[in-house]
Formats: sequence, structure tokens, C-alpha cells
Amino acid sequence: MNQDHIRNFCIIAHIDHGKSTLADRMLEMTGTVQKRDMKSQLLDSMDLEREKGITIKLAPVRMNYKGYDLNLIDTPGHVDFSYEVSRSLQACEVAILVVDASQGIQAQTLANVYLALAADLTIIPVLNKIDLPAADVPRVSAEIINLLGCAPEDILMISAKTGQGVEAVLDAVIDRTVPPHGDAQAPTRALIFDSYYDDYRGVILYVRVVDGSIKKADIIEMIATGANGIALEVGALNPVMKAGDELTTGEIGYVVTNLRTTRDARVGDTVTTRRSHIDTQLPGYKLVKPFVYAGFFPVSNDDYQDLKDAVEKLSMSDSALQFEPENSPVLGFGVRIGFLGLLHMDIVRERLEREYNLDLVVTNPSTDYHVTLTAGDELDIKSASDLPDVSRVREIREPWIKGEIVVPQKYIGAVLQLIVNKRGQQSNLSYIDEQALISFAAPLANLLTDFYDQLKSVTSGYGSFNYELDDYRAEDLVRIDFYVAGQMIDALSIMAHRSESQRLGREIVDKLKDVIPRQNFQVALQAAIGGKFIARADLSAYRKDVTTGLYGGDVTRKKKVLAKQAKGKKRMKRFGKVDIPSEAFTVMLKRD
Repeated sequence: MNQDHIRNFCIIAHIDHGKSTLADRMLEMTGTVQKRDMKSQLLDSMDLEREKGITIKLAPVRMNYKGYDLNLIDTPGHVDFSYEVSRSLQACEVAILVVDASQGIQAQTLANVYLALAADLTIIPVLNKIDLPAADVPRVSAEIINLLGCAPEDILMISAKTGQGVEAVLDAVIDRTVPPHGDAQAPTRALIFDSYYDDYRGVILYVRVVDGSIKKADIIEMIATGANGIALEVGALNPVMKAGDELTTGEIGYVVTNLRTTRDARVGDTVTTRRSHIDTQLPGYKLVKPFVYAGFFPVSNDDYQDLKDAVEKLSMSDSALQFEPENSPVLGFGVRIGFLGLLHMDIVRERLEREYNLDLVVTNPSTDYHVTLTAGDELDIKSASDLPDVSRVREIREPWIKGEIVVPQKYIGAVLQLIVNKRGQQSNLSYIDEQALISFAAPLANLLTDFYDQLKSVTSGYGSFNYELDDYRAEDLVRIDFYVAGQMIDALSIMAHRSESQRLGREIVDKLKDVIPRQNFQVALQAAIGGKFIARADLSAYRKDVTTGLYGGDVTRKKKVLAKQAKGKKRMKRFGKVDIPSEAFTVMLKRD
């Protein structure tokens, strides 16, 4: 294909603003997919994506329109998957910014615009859902003009659901933008923007060819990892794989390799070929770093190997997933997995349970902490139970985030109060027409469990939130341990700020009292910092009436039987084992 007749673009937007629906209409209008094969959210191939109505994985597809090859990448909108968005942007020259005509600009809209501007992309603003009764076109158009500084006639009005105005978007992609730059005669360089493992074919790379070309049967080399392989097949996705002879400069396509693991072909690496080799890498992406960690344990220890294999397979197609083995005296063997957020964790848990039929116990999510010991050593701990003895610790640093909340002006007070309650600090307050943009910094650990739910609650569902990791700050942090019947349960330990430790200890002990079933003997539930107990609740024992068979007679007979029962309970209390249900380990996620 002539390089001047190629356009590479992606669709970016806040969650639920209509990216996947717009992609569906484009596939329909360009004849890429026949009407009889059409279904909604066509590019969302995962069952979970279709059920939840969200995009989790980016999906590339090639369309032919008016003699042009249009390569589209549909991207996720949720903040947890923003690393997928940043990868897509590197492979494109154009970004279609979709904004909901009823909701207007939201937090993730802003975040994606900043990413697109940083990648030096042409932005085409599109106003979607103009056919809705709640659509407010003049107000949202003014917001877009304010944000991008574009002219009113630059904004395209569409309804992705009915197809109204979608053709104008395709025309704008061709007319308003430049073809991909690159030198067809130069040595081959292609950027890997996604890779996954196929059980039958090996590692499959999604690449954007920047210079040169990749032909079928070429020997390919990864510049960063140094791995070698063979391009067994090259081609484009329309949206199913369609094999070709070669991928030329400017094209987006797939390469089927004989590699055995995606670790050999990392996302952001540069592919070159042996016939036209080069050593200079393309600017890739910053390595994605997880900041939410949780322990995953099989209910039965016999399933540990199955869990390990399943997580390894998942990590082959999810470059953000990092894991290491973990051992707990109570739960046995398991793995500690790092995620990009709670939604990411939820998706991985559901996939492990559905696709690999695993029965799991998941511990409370936590973040990682940087610990400096008195000897000067630095530690990076991912679980509170890994914290060394307090006497050896000089300081503990916790991760802080930079956050942005977009909210209608009447809710500003409630949102600022919520930020303060989470130990956050507001840094800026600006206005986009009737909306307010609140910038703030806060400790990540305090936002992990229910911040988003509370935000939706205090803003009647209108608030939207976006964040990124900022830095690690030294704080007065302590480890809270929990004891059940005198035995410390390390999987329940959490890190907290000293000022919040008393309240948290009491809250969690009360929640544990609700989820741990009563026993035949009294069970003490306690929270402690070091050797000092800060909260306690007692689970009262079941009382079996042992005197039911005694009618009348001497009262000493009754006393004798009750004394025997008390003795038995005392013995049971010393040797009895409390069965802790799996809900107890995610007690932090339990809503009040």
C-alpha cells in the first residue's frame, strides 16, 4: 500500500462515552464486517468485556475506505487500563476524542487528552450521543473549545448508535491528518504495542512498522531483549487475522512468531530483521509498575500448582501483571500479584475463577512501601506481614498519588471534605464552564478500597476521577496485627497511619465479628500495634443446654453437669481451632 494512503488513528474517551460503538459503526460503514456478522462491541472479544460493557484490551483493526487503509485501535476508557491507551497513542498519528454530549468533559477525557498531546497527535474532537434527550450540545461544545482551543466548526456532531455523522469522522481522519512518516528504504524498525500468547501458534505481536518492512519468513530480532525468532506469518486484522506477504512502512499489523514467551518480546520493544539490521531503538514506553498488591491463595492447597500455571498464562497476555510466590501459615501456599488498580484486580480474579476453574481466597489489597532500616538498607515491601521488627526501621515511605476530580460546582464542598478525610491535600481548583476541576494529592492506601464509591455517592454519580502515581513520602506508619483466639493471622495485617490506627483497628475487629461464625467456645478478636492491643471484640459461645434431661431432684446434679460443661469449654478454648471463612480476608472491601 502507498504510504500516502495510510492513516493510523485511535479512539480515546472517558469510560462509557461510546468508543466501542463508534468503532462498530465504522466497521459497518467501511464494509469491513458484513451486516450479518455484526454484533455490538465487536472488538471486545472477551466475555468479561461484553458483560461489563467496558473495553479491557486494546484492539487493532484495518478498514478500507475511499482507497485508503485506515488502521484503527479501540482503547479502554477506565483509569486502571490507561497504560493500554498510552501504548496505542505511540502507534498512531491521529486521536479521535469522543465526548458524551450529555455528560461533557470528564476526568479520564482530560487524562487522555494530555497523553495525546504529549505524543504529539492530531486530535479530532467528536461530540457523541447528540440524539439523547439529555444532550446539551452548546454547553459541551463550549467545554471542548475551552479545552482544545479549536474552532466550533472543527467539532463533529455524531450519534454512534444510529450512525448519524460517522462518515464525516472517517472523512476527517483522511483530510485533516498527515500520512505516517517513516523511510521505506531504511533498516527495519517496528514498535511492539501489544503482544499475547496463543496456545496453538506461540507469541503474536501487534506492531507498527516505522521504517523498512517485515516479510513472511524473515528472521526477526528484538533490540531490547536480544531475542531472535522467525516471522512465521504477517498480516492485518480485519478484524480477524488476514495473512499477507509483508508489512510495509507506516502499516499496523500482526506478526506470528515462534517465540515461546511474551517476555522475549516485551511491549515497547523494537523489532528489526536480520536482512536489514539496526541497533538504535525506537522510544518505547516507560515500564508499567503495579501499585496494588493482593495475595491469591487456592482454597485447597492441592490446587497451588494450577493457580501458579494459570497466573503465568495470564501474565503472558497482560504485560502489567507481576507476581511472586507467597506462603502464609494460615492459608498455605499462594501467589502475591501486583495490579494497576482494583478493577484490574477484579478482572484478573474473575478470569482465574472462570477460565481456569479455580476456587480462590483473596487477601485485602494493599500497596507497596519503601522501608529504610537503621543499618541503612532499603527494602521494598508489598505486604504488611513483610515489615521487619520496628526497632530496626528508621522510616517508612508510602506512595502518594496526584489526582483530578471533575465535578459539578455544587458538589465542591462535599468532595473537598472527602479528600480531607482521606488525608489528602487539595492543590488547585479551576473551572471548565459549569464543571469544577479539583487537583489534589493523597496517600494511595487510603483511596484503595472505597474512595471511588464514596465519590460517586457524595456527587450523586456526577463525579469522575483520574490519578497517577506521584512519589513516596515518609509518614508515621504502623502495622496493625489481628489476633483470632490468641493466634496472630498474618494475612489480615495492614499498614496504616498512626492517627487512623485506633479507628481502623476497631472497625476491622467489628467487621470480623460479623463474618467469623460463632464457635462452641468464646473467641476473642483483637487488634494490636506491636505488643499493645488497641481494640477487642468477643464472639460469644454457643450455649448447649446440657440440663434438659434432668427433671426435678437434687439441684447439685444440675450444678455438677454445668461445671463439667464449663471445664470442657475451658479445654476447648485452649486447643480449639477457629475456622476462618474466606470473606474475612477481604474484610476491608466490605462496605459499611
